[in-house]
Amino acid sequence: MNQIKSKIVVIGLGYVGCSMAVLLAQHNTVVAVDIDKDKVNSLNRRKSPIADKDLEKFLANETLQLSA
Repeated sequence: MNQIKSKIVVIGLGYVGCSMAVLLAQHNTVVAVDIDKDKVNSLNRRKSPIADKDLEKFLANETLQLSA
C-alpha cells in the first residue's frame, strides 16, 4: 500500500504545536513556524524547545522530515 505524503505547516512551537509537528514529521514533510527565534533554532538543532524528555529523545533518535 502506497502512503501519500503531505506537506504540512504547523504554527506555534508550544506543547501542542511542537508535539504535533514531530509526530506528523514521521510520515510527512513538516515546516514549523513560531515568532520565538530560540524555539525555531532549537528545533532546527534537533533539540526540544519545550521541557519534555521523551520529545527530546525522539528528536535525537528518529528520522523526521521536519524544519522550522
